[in-house]
Amino acid sequence: MKKFIALILALSIFLILPVSTSALSLDDGLDALKQEFVFGEGPEEDGYSIDYRYFSPVGKNDKTKYPLVVWTHGLSDGSKDGVQVNKSQIAYWASDEFQSRFGEAGGAFVLAARSREELGHTWTNAMVEPLRAAIEDFIAKNEANVDTTKIYIGGYSMGGKMTFKMAIAYPEMFAAIFPICPAWSPDAEAMEYISDMPTWLVAGKPDPLVNYHFSVNPSWKKLVAASDVPENLRFSTLSKVCYADGKKTPSAHHSWFAVNYDMFTTENTDYHYMSTVNGLGEEVKLTYPKGMISWLSSFSSEYDGKPVDGMGNLENISQTDSMTARITFVEFFEILFEMILSIFKF
Repeated sequence: MKKFIALILALSIFLILPVSTSALSLDDGLDALKQEFVFGEGPEEDGYSIDYRYFSPVGKNDKTKYPLVVWTHGLSDGSKDGVQVNKSQIAYWASDEFQSRFGEAGGAFVLAARSREELGHTWTNAMVEPLRAAIEDFIAKNEANVDTTKIYIGGYSMGGKMTFKMAIAYPEMFAAIFPICPAWSPDAEAMEYISDMPTWLVAGKPDPLVNYHFSVNPSWKKLVAASDVPENLRFSTLSKVCYADGKKTPSAHHSWFAVNYDMFTTENTDYHYMSTVNGLGEEVKLTYPKGMISWLSSFSSEYDGKPVDGMGNLENISQTDSMTARITFVEFFEILFEMILSIFKF
């Protein structure tokens, strides 16, 4: 009788546990994981709409509330449907191993948005409202399973710019953000809108497209100066840019591959040539498996998913889409001095 009761209890637990739509692990390979992302499309907003590929962790009869990660691509990686997933390695986040790192939920939606570059649309201000509308529409379509208090946004290069723009426009919507080599340097006024936003900035020091010294590092300093929660800020820099297996990437601009593998190597060790500090200037030591995903999952907001109108705080900002930060004459020579020191150091 005791064995029978134990069997019934075990079966009951099995039946109520959420079953992921993906049973794929890292061992199944990146190509297989990419196939787990299915097509979706946002509504037209202000004359534009965007489409996306998304991964769902929801299983049969699953009532779990899952976080939502929004991923924004770089320039030319939105040329046609699916490229925004195929040109990065964000599909690793759909693996069982990485999904298990999303806190108590044990999984997350991953929405890889696309700006429809074949129609001439890039991540400009004109795409801010359509992306917001797509996120709101996705929440409405998956209302039973999206945890609106745990929405995160990140992206690389032009998508890093869009990450900053979306967070500045609608800070109430996001619990944390992770811009990677962002092709925009918000000014001090813009940074004030995300003074309470947990932010993890990632960049390669030798980046040939988004200059570390004249763009990314000044952005970090402005972010820290504006922040009310410097302990919730992180800045990871790569002195050399490699894939998770240690092979050098084609360009030092490709720092997003570190994020795609959750800030660890394929051997589960410290990422190649990477150092991380927080907003207090303290070194941050990452302990496997607590990387980017675990960090994101530790933050929540009070967002309830209700739609909003307009461009939010961006309506109050007249700043252009410059990749270079506005700096003073004194700051220019400070940066020049830093560059000279880094040359002699390496």
